Amino acid sequence: MGKDGAEMRKVHTQAGVVAYEDIGQGSTVVLLHATLHDHRDFEPIIPALAKEHRVVAIDWPGHGESDAHSAVTAALLADVLQEIVTTLELEPAVIIGNSVGGFAAARLAIEHPDRVAGLVLVNTGGFIKPSPLTRIVCRTLGTPSIARRMAPVEIRSYMKATSENDKAVIARVQQTAKTPSGIQTFTSLWRSFNDPGYDLRERADQIKAPTLIVWGSRDPVLPLRFGKTTHKAIPGSRLEVLKTGHLVFSSAPQDFLEIVEPFIRSAHDRPIARGA
Repeated sequence: MGKDGAEMRKVHTQAGVVAYEDIGQGSTVVLLHATLHDHRDFEPIIPALAKEHRVVAIDWPGHGESDAHSAVTAALLADVLQEIVTTLELEPAVIIGNSVGGFAAARLAIEHPDRVAGLVLVNTGGFIKPSPLTRIVCRTLGTPSIARRMAPVEIRSYMKATSENDKAVIARVQQTAKTPSGIQTFTSLWRSFNDPGYDLRERADQIKAPTLIVWGSRDPVLPLRFGKTTHKAIPGSRLEVLKTGHLVFSSAPQDFLEIVEPFIRSAHDRPIARGA
């Protein structure tokens, strides 16, 4: 159940039963969280968004209240997102994606532009040039024996907590990282970040939806140079930088909303791209 008392709904997908919160009315906004997190990351901004919009906040497979019947990879999450928007018959939505959630949102915009009114990519994955160092990092954090020791440290490091919600997020994610299923999900996702399909740079020019990139400049895992790389890769995108960690919307919700709410309204007013 969400903080506002809304009951979580369920949808059947290829990965298992996926839970989501569905609140508010109006044009649709979809919220996608990061690895080992859940939809509650967005609690500081959901009430404001739900005043004007239908807000659909998803728990990825293997996260929060959602099941996972197979290994959780970045590609699987992107497939599940496509399945959810189709099954729920969502109108073209503005999708706010954080980290791997941004990757899934961007891939949907590339492959099914008619489903996406706009993209808000927050410290997103998917547009980073692979290097020997990044491959080593992904393999290392994809190793269970190492991840058990490193995950709690990494979570605290990238959050750069400044708000009570940040602290609650850290506590939840660190607790999940102590469980066998949490470590399995964490390592499977990190290994998948080395897959060729996770690199969307060569397909970025196929993104026709208006794209806003919001970056927390204090994130040590995805530093600002990756935000600039993402901005350069996506034609016509806009980059906004706030002095936060990985979860800009949690650490600085009012600043985030001041940037994002006008973008959402504008994106929903534009014609939607058609065709793949």
